[in-house]
Amino acid sequence: MDSQKELYKMQRKKQESRHIKREMHGIGTWRGVQQMTEQERYAVSQEERKEKIRARYKGVDRSELEFIPAKQKEKLFEDTGTKRVCAYCRVSTDDVNQTSSYELQKNHYEDMIKEHQGWELVGIYADEGISGTSLQHRDEFNQMIEDCKAGKIDLIVTKSVSRFARNIVDCIAKVRELANMRPQVGVFFETEHIYTLDNTSEMMLAVLSAAAQEESHTKSEIMNISIEQRFSRGIFLTPKLLGYDIGEDGNLVINEEEAETVRLCYYLFLNGFPTAEIADILTQLKRKTKPGNTKWSSSSIVSLLRNERYCGDVLSRKTFTPNYLDHKAKKNRHDRNQYRQSDHHEAIVDRDIYNAAQKMLTAARYAKKGFPFPNLKVVDEGALKGFVSVNRSWTGFTGEDYEKASQSAYYDQTDIDDTEKEERKDSGFDLSGYEIVRAQFFSTRLNPAMTISEEKVTFNTACLKKFENVEYVEILFNSVEKCIAVRPCDKDDINAVKWGTIRNGKWAVLPKSCKGFSESLFDLMNWNDECKYRFRGQYSKENNEQILLFDLEEPEVIKHEIIQEDLPDVNISECVKDTENKTKKIVRTLFPKQWKNHFGCRTEEVVLLHRVKYCGNWDVLRPAKTVEGMEVISENLLKKLDNEAQNMIEKMRCAV
Repeated sequence: MDSQKELYKMQRKKQESRHIKREMHGIGTWRGVQQMTEQERYAVSQEERKEKIRARYKGVDRSELEFIPAKQKEKLFEDTGTKRVCAYCRVSTDDVNQTSSYELQKNHYEDMIKEHQGWELVGIYADEGISGTSLQHRDEFNQMIEDCKAGKIDLIVTKSVSRFARNIVDCIAKVRELANMRPQVGVFFETEHIYTLDNTSEMMLAVLSAAAQEESHTKSEIMNISIEQRFSRGIFLTPKLLGYDIGEDGNLVINEEEAETVRLCYYLFLNGFPTAEIADILTQLKRKTKPGNTKWSSSSIVSLLRNERYCGDVLSRKTFTPNYLDHKAKKNRHDRNQYRQSDHHEAIVDRDIYNAAQKMLTAARYAKKGFPFPNLKVVDEGALKGFVSVNRSWTGFTGEDYEKASQSAYYDQTDIDDTEKEERKDSGFDLSGYEIVRAQFFSTRLNPAMTISEEKVTFNTACLKKFENVEYVEILFNSVEKCIAVRPCDKDDINAVKWGTIRNGKWAVLPKSCKGFSESLFDLMNWNDECKYRFRGQYSKENNEQILLFDLEEPEVIKHEIIQEDLPDVNISECVKDTENKTKKIVRTLFPKQWKNHFGCRTEEVVLLHRVKYCGNWDVLRPAKTVEGMEVISENLLKKLDNEAQNMIEKMRCAV
């Protein structure tokens, strides 16, 4: 019984399953029919849209339209309309042999324009002796472009692309600029038969412009090779130069009338006349430059004084042109080979005079009328024996020069040793084993101090207060004992330094430039030019004569450093962004390694202290004397040159 019930249930389920499948099949069939209907509708819609588009693009009957034809592109030589035409000619050098080419170009285009029907000659624009690689200095070309902008020209005729421009950028840019003007301006290149208002012209023009530019580049390289070969064989260029004429053999021959002007410049300059004042004197005297002008400038005087040809030498390639397109000259700082030949031709001024002028020019800030030329001067006796007077602005002396000058006061090494022994006489108390404690360990603002950097020297107010009411001082240097002395001097002294001034009733320090001296000093002492060096001074006075002495072997080295700021003691990851790239400048004071484990120097080593307490001939104001044999130029020669200059000026005034 139970089995029959189970069988019945199974059959019932099968029937229900078949019924469900039939229903599902019916629904799917209906949906398929519905879906096909939507696709058909979309297809019909698309076809209708296409038909509408086809109908619209069938257009209208041409008889219903009015036809307005475009203006025909003109063919240059077939057009008989009126055109205002100019010609442009150019030759790249000012050589006499190029004159024929220049004139032939002008004549050819005058005839060509006049013979063409409808062409009116506006003018001939011609640049003579001008390169085509740049638009600079091409005055006629630039004037032609301005006239085109003003609407005065319709057509430019020129021989070739290379005559118009050898720079592809300039050529294409100008052609486009002319084509965009209203009215348009065309350019006809005769050799290449290119007319720039023709649509097919630009590509050909670009190719030909590039070829013309490369041709200029090649010529430039060939010229550089040729110049190098000439110079390496001592065959130098001979430009026009004041004071010289060019002889038949191409060599320089002195022109005495012009040479007087050259000599006068050197003589006045060595006697302290600034270049601007020399220029004014020559202008007043109506002395002519080589081109024939009577207006002189300071720069022209400097150029004359620096020219090595006036002492008979020749230096090749002082300037060079790195870019053949812009032709801008650049000073040759070992970028190209140079060749120098001494005594190449007859000199107008002696070599000593020329060399002295070069040193004066090097120290351009030094020039003082009335104090024309510094010489090394050394104190030969007294407490400052061996000290050389320093001119802080003069760059003409080296560390070796200062050494020779100091040593000259001692005659020989034995004299140096004897002087030191004399200064170390027994004082009545045995100081052996004692050390003189360094002043740096007791440093206060009340102690005199001097700071020297690569460019400046500064004395603190304690120095100024020691020298009461002294505004000007003289700095002296002894290279043997490695120390600097400071003593009062007159305002008119050639080496006077105004080291301070009174402001609001108090002494104020005046830092002074000393680049001329410090370069030699840093080199001699082997100092680091990134640091400053501070020295404690010792003051001494006797019989109203006072000095300050600074031992250069006892420095405090001051170094400025830029360091990364320390991060706070917190989570580093949180503060890196805020502190990134933050730096601060700190000042470190450094001391020599030799100071370690010592309070100072042994008494027998301190020559400086003995000098301060010198018991012999004090005489600290003893004038320094010129060191014989080390004069850049002797005082007697300077006086002679000054007298000659005055006589020349009087003679020239009479001739005006």
